[in-house]
Order: sequence, then C-alpha cells, then structure tokens
Amino acid sequence: MSGQTPAGAGAAAQGGFLNILKPPGMSSHDVIGFVRRILHIKRVGHAGTLDPAAAGVLPVAVGQAARLIEYLELADKTYRAEVRFGIATDSGDDTGKILQSKPDFTMPSVEEIQTVLKQFTGRITQIPPAHSAIKIHGQRACDLLRQGQKVEMPSREITIHRLELLVRRTDTLLIDTDCSKGTYIRSLCADIGEALGIPATMAFLVRRRVGDFQLGNALTLEELQAQGASALLDPSEFLSHLESYALNPLREKAFRNGLGTGERENIPQSDVLRVYADGVFLGIGRYDRENQEIIPVKVLGN
Repeated sequence: MSGQTPAGAGAAAQGGFLNILKPPGMSSHDVIGFVRRILHIKRVGHAGTLDPAAAGVLPVAVGQAARLIEYLELADKTYRAEVRFGIATDSGDDTGKILQSKPDFTMPSVEEIQTVLKQFTGRITQIPPAHSAIKIHGQRACDLLRQGQKVEMPSREITIHRLELLVRRTDTLLIDTDCSKGTYIRSLCADIGEALGIPATMAFLVRRRVGDFQLGNALTLEELQAQGASALLDPSEFLSHLESYALNPLREKAFRNGLGTGERENIPQSDVLRVYADGVFLGIGRYDRENQEIIPVKVLGN
C-alpha cells in the first residue's frame, strides 16, 4: 500500500521521503532540524508548512529526493479543523490578537451551516492571512507585519473539493475538507464565520493528508528516531498526482545525461511527468508539445 514501502537500496542511495507526524507546538523548521540530526544528513526539506500550533502530516524529503519537493506541493490536501465562533483575530487562529468579539450569539442551525458550506465548495477566491509566509515584494508577509508595515494580501483562486460538517457544538464546528494547494484553512474558517454573520477563528488544525501521504501511516518523531534511515520511502510512490511515463529503456542513459527524447506516438496528457525506464524511477520530465519531446527536468541517481 502506498506510504508503507521502504526505499530500496537504489532509492536509499538517492534519498527518499518521510511521512512525519508533526506535533503541535513545534515548527516545521524544527522538524527538519530533528531529521537532520537523526539521519546525519544536511540536505533535508519539507513540503507544505504547518503552523506551530497545528499538527499532522508533514512530508519530508531527504538527499536527492529533496529536489522533488516542489512536486509534492502540487498535491491536494485534507484537513480537519475546529472553527470557534464569537471572536475574530488578526492571524485567523486563536493565537492572534482579537480584533472582534461577539460573546452573545445564536449558533446557526445545521441547515444554515450546510447552506453556507456549499457556498465555499468548488473554485473560489480566497485572501490568505497576512500572518503567513507568503512573500510580498520578496519578503514574507509576517515579517513585514513585525516591522510595522501595512500588508495588502492579493486574493488567489483555490479549489475546495469537499467541505463537510462533522460536529456542531454550542460555539464551535468541526469540519473536514479536501482542497487544492494554496488553501489557507485559517482564512476559510474566518470566511465561514463572516458568511454566517458571526466572527470566527480557527481553534485547531490537523492535516490528515498531503497527496499520497496519509495520517494513518505518519511516523512520530520518536518512531523516526527508532527506525532511522530505514524509514525512508521510495519517492516515486508519493507522486501519483503526476502522470506516469514509460521511457524507451534505450533512452535511459540519454535521459540521465539531460538529453530529450522525441515522442510523437504516445503523447502524454500532462506536461509534468514521472519518468520510468524498465520500471525504475528516473525522475521528473517535461513534455515539450511544440517539439513533441520529453525533456529531463529533475534526474535522480546521477
């Protein structure tokens, strides 16, 4: 099953992925430092930053596999969040400064909530929180705020594939969502509150999935410490959101040397591809539709 296959000897030599369960109270950067110390390797990166207060799946790439992080970030994600009503904060979660308070309110009915959640399903426009790592003119928005500068966040289009109400309480909701990259759940919680006419903020967040990385298979830091390098996973198993392409084995050496391969018969549907030769994962290729050619982009194992 995807997420449980250790990297083989060849894959271990080129690095691999880790499915880490980030605990609350620890930054994503702290997790990277921990992995570096445990595996004694400097080249480590992660995909999809989680706020320190949040928990859940944090994909980590080690060694040459760190070159594939940008492709992990393209994957859809699944979150479970608690929405707290009655306050709105500058950060969008309950760690921020309270901007608006409405202690006396009537919790909307399940039917009213369901109607509003439908409004946020599909392709929507979202304004990310200013307290984020999004760069504005080359600087992180959160850093600009700390410098006392006013930050205007540009809106972006995202896709909410599924938005489900799990639990309705007297002042909170528990929701589950599948969403595209670039989605900020803090903004989604605040927007849901605004649509219901009640200030709202995110009280807690668990990321349950990033592409093929599942919460049920995630390793605690203690488990990683016990397993060490044997916990590394084959990178190719976690890129299923990219189309697979079988290269002519006679062109493997050329691909590894950065040379393109003409392809005018088996035209791929996508431009970004997982490239294999004889079942061996070689790396990422790009299909040049103008010249009808597979171009190497990220080659592993060289």
